[in-house]
Amino acid sequence: MSVSVRAAGTAEVDVSQRPRAVDLARTAGISVQQVRNYVELGVLPPTERTESGYRVFTAAHARALGAAREMAAGHGWPTARVVMRAVHDGDLEAALAALDASHARLDRERTELAAVHEALDTVLAGGTITSASARRHLRIGQVARVVGVRPPVLRLWEERGLLRPDREPSTRYRVYSRTEVHAAQVVSLLRRGQYPLATIKAVLDELRSTKSPDRVVDELAGRGRDLHRRSLHRLRASAALHDYLDHLGHLD
Repeated sequence: MSVSVRAAGTAEVDVSQRPRAVDLARTAGISVQQVRNYVELGVLPPTERTESGYRVFTAAHARALGAAREMAAGHGWPTARVVMRAVHDGDLEAALAALDASHARLDRERTELAAVHEALDTVLAGGTITSASARRHLRIGQVARVVGVRPPVLRLWEERGLLRPDREPSTRYRVYSRTEVHAAQVVSLLRRGQYPLATIKAVLDELRSTKSPDRVVDELAGRGRDLHRRSLHRLRASAALHDYLDHLGHLD
């Protein structure tokens, strides 16, 4: 019976026959040298060699390559390398710990996304960013503690046009209205979500100029779709890794 495995987004390779390095490379859409590099890095299991010095690849290498590529698509190559090396070193606990850490990072992003929604709701509920109804003003050190960043970060955001603090007439110290504090919280949360400063500035500028949350809502919806896509990639990665571990007999 012919058995095939597939690396993420690539053609299948028949593992009922002994695969060659070129077969594995073609399957994954990579070079033969990259296949050799994967062996050296521990992404693929060690190979035996013929008397003439050629590497001997097996069905396990084809399965490992498929699992590694799915892991990279779901978790990124840094995590994929750690997991596959740990598997091939016989350290399943380390492999599972790396996977748990990756899932935890995704969970934190979901939590932060919910926080962004909440912060945006707070800003909008408190009036638009240009509202003059916020009477209480905080100095930069106080705002930094509220937002959870250092004062130089707030000054950088001001230089980039993200924040618009006022100045005390007598001291020229920066002072932030309640609305600007909310804006700083939104900037902080979006930065944790790895939004570039230019995108955040466009979002805040639109809120200031149009009093419309549509741009912010679109950005958050796009991030939600990205999280959904990455979760599905992780699910496929888990299935591929489970299949490979079962093939190795590590699930007994």
